[in-house]
Amino acid sequence: MKIKHLLIYLSVPLLLAGCKKDMNEDPEVIPPPVVVPVVPQPYSITEDFENGGKVSSIGYDAGDVSLYTGSWNYDGALTGTDKSDVKNGSKGVRIQGTPSNTKRNGMLSMNFNVKHLKSITIKSALTNFSDKQKPGPNVTQVLKGYWELQSSKDGGKTYIKVGETVNPTDTAMLITTTFQITDTATQRFRIVNTSELNGSNRVRISIDDITFAGVGDSGITLSDTSPDDSGTGSTGGSTGTANTPRGVTIGADAPPATGDNSNILFGNPSSAAAVSSENFLLDLGYYVESYSKTRGTPNWVSWHLDGTNTTNATGRLDNFAAYSGLPTDFFAVQSNSYSGSGFDRGHNCPSADRTSSTAANSATFLMTNMIPQAPNNNQKAWADLENYLRAQVNGGNEVYIIMGSYGTGGVGSLSATPINTIASGNVTVPSNVWKVAVIIPAGNGDLIRAGNTSAVRVIAVNTPNTNSIDADWKKYLTTVRSIETAVGGGFNLLSALPQSVQDVLETKADAGI
Repeated sequence: MKIKHLLIYLSVPLLLAGCKKDMNEDPEVIPPPVVVPVVPQPYSITEDFENGGKVSSIGYDAGDVSLYTGSWNYDGALTGTDKSDVKNGSKGVRIQGTPSNTKRNGMLSMNFNVKHLKSITIKSALTNFSDKQKPGPNVTQVLKGYWELQSSKDGGKTYIKVGETVNPTDTAMLITTTFQITDTATQRFRIVNTSELNGSNRVRISIDDITFAGVGDSGITLSDTSPDDSGTGSTGGSTGTANTPRGVTIGADAPPATGDNSNILFGNPSSAAAVSSENFLLDLGYYVESYSKTRGTPNWVSWHLDGTNTTNATGRLDNFAAYSGLPTDFFAVQSNSYSGSGFDRGHNCPSADRTSSTAANSATFLMTNMIPQAPNNNQKAWADLENYLRAQVNGGNEVYIIMGSYGTGGVGSLSATPINTIASGNVTVPSNVWKVAVIIPAGNGDLIRAGNTSAVRVIAVNTPNTNSIDADWKKYLTTVRSIETAVGGGFNLLSALPQSVQDVLETKADAGI
């Protein structure tokens, strides 16, 4: 027993020594996790009102409209597309004022909230006045327009005024007003036309290009279709699932197949036929085109424009889709084929040239009517030219229009160097975009009347497909002959006219005024 106790007694120091040694070793150092702070990024989002709208046939009653930035409520307001509406592009918003005999104010309201806002910028002008709006002999008050911005932090239940009342005075040019927002709380806004005029007259305000700028998460969920036709946005393509391919329904409002007002009355520029894959003739009723299988774009699109085509019976539909009528061995360009490319889905025949029915407007959103177009090319120079031609129609004319593209390599918004193809090589990006418009007074016997060259204008424009393009389309005026030479391959515009008439019309550059 004593020996056993002795062994136990002697072993204790040894055990303690072993424990002491372990305790004296340097512990393994585990560094704390590295936390990278999230730096809020600035944002700038512009609602330009090109992607959707509320047409005049619906009236000024309150209604919700889905736009690029979300749902907006138009109450006493409409989409402004007339020549009297002051706008940047083809659409804005027209808000009517308050006559002295009613308490209703026209207003444009957000149905969604925005967060972390630093400023909101809004462009406005007085809408051009009709004779009915101008003061009569018994009205001495001068026409004045006023509007104010209001904010709501309770989901639109109550509003308070933001900043000062705005007094736009110009009926020809938009002015820019920026409101600095010091409260970054979640909120929404509305614009109220507070103008008044004696009697039942209403002073109307034009609104366009509302820009939200802030730092952090904006809270805004953008639509899955970036504006493409005189819109903003850098991708110019759908970011969602491709829409189902569809055909075209040709209604009674389509131009006739032949004769006056037909889409190719002035000739088939490339002798396109349904047997050539690179010069494939497509007659889609509301326009006629030559399509290239290899390029995945039209070579040219031709259409007739008069007042019957722009009645605003429908708004812009934005229902981009592949065309189901192509031969089965053609690549069918999808509604999202341009996604992330830095190029807009640029219309050849514009949406705003075909508002007489849903069938007409839908036809313009087939991808066989699109080219990859640099955003500033599409949204500025070409949008202004399209507006100019529609203004000629409003002035008592009719217009025969041919638009096309050629070459390879355009510069979009995502690169400083030319891009040759997109959609995995299935769509060629053109280097140049051109248009020819024959303007004649509205009437009959158009081919014969075109022989009176002194009464005919021919506007020919050829622009580089680059994002650095000048916004003034008149700087790219040229002649029809120059475009024919640039395209090459025996291209012959206005071929249905006598050669002597062509020699006059095709060699003179229009002044653009």
